[in-house]
Amino acid sequence: MSQASAKASRWLPIVKGVAIGIGFLVVVVLLMMWLMGSFSPKIGAAEQAQPVERLIGDTRLVPVRKIRLPATESAVGSVRAVQQVAVASKIRANVIEVNVVAGQEVKKGDVLVRLDDADLKARLQQAEAAVIAARAKRDQAKIEMERISDLLKKNAAAKIEYERTDTSLKTAVAELEQAEQVASEAKTILMYATITAPMAGKVIDKKVESGDTVTPGQVLVTLYDNTRMQLVASVRESLTQRLKVGQEIGVRLESLSKACMGSVSEIVPEAESASRTFSVKVTGPCPPNVYPGMFGRILIPLDEEEYLVIPKAAVRRVGQLTVVGVADGSLLRRRAVQLGRAVGDDVQVLSGLREGEKVAIVASTEPSREGV
Repeated sequence: MSQASAKASRWLPIVKGVAIGIGFLVVVVLLMMWLMGSFSPKIGAAEQAQPVERLIGDTRLVPVRKIRLPATESAVGSVRAVQQVAVASKIRANVIEVNVVAGQEVKKGDVLVRLDDADLKARLQQAEAAVIAARAKRDQAKIEMERISDLLKKNAAAKIEYERTDTSLKTAVAELEQAEQVASEAKTILMYATITAPMAGKVIDKKVESGDTVTPGQVLVTLYDNTRMQLVASVRESLTQRLKVGQEIGVRLESLSKACMGSVSEIVPEAESASRTFSVKVTGPCPPNVYPGMFGRILIPLDEEEYLVIPKAAVRRVGQLTVVGVADGSLLRRRAVQLGRAVGDDVQVLSGLREGEKVAIVASTEPSREGV
């Protein structure tokens, strides 16, 4: 009896382990079946319960048509300004005034930045004073020259004295011209302290603030002509042969969901060695809210292709299927089709129909789940 009890005690943990394992396996299987939707009603069961055929009656029928449309291939690119300017300083000075912010529109000649010009004004005043002195010296030399010329005519002056006076006059004239050039240069440099817009456009960004010290060549403001934009795209070698300057071409701006027409303005005659593509620039009327750097595509026309099309109103969604009603004698039979791109009020048929077959137009009052 003790031996039987000992055997039972040895097998009891094994039996418990097997039972727990089986129970765990059953739970896992039931959980997986629940996740797979085995215990839920199937989607579209109501639709699938509908008859797959019915009488035509007075249902409107239209034929499956074949049309020819030009095929296109897109090339991606980005929007850039036709004219973009980086306005830089030509002198070293402190910034005392900044009159623009990013996104601001300016006119040609508007003051963008003012620099400290106190020392430049002082130099100009010095140069102008030097001009006055040189002019007075020149005028005195002219008077002396006239006096010596009269004396020479009367043989009352030596020729060497005349030559000395003539040299003094020429020197005075040259010094006046030099002083005037220095004054003109000082006036020009003074103008560099007032930075103006070289064209009408929109400010991209300002690079300085009041109190900064700028150096010659340092960019202060960048702006672009927001009325003249272009889409620069990279086009494969084989497709570049289909384009020419002046050709009208389709353009699509993805972020604006806007399609328009543009004109090929430039085809850069050099391919990038890594990608074997050419840069093609397309310009056109600039729609609002277009900024440099935006993503876009150009649509390159290819040869025409034939498409089967049916009206969008003939298409229904049944569960996960796209179906149409196809006339078969006096009956309408439901048939699954595969659709492509939209063509106006029609839609391309990739498979499921043949040219000449007739499909039913879904009445607007008929409950359907259209999703073309």
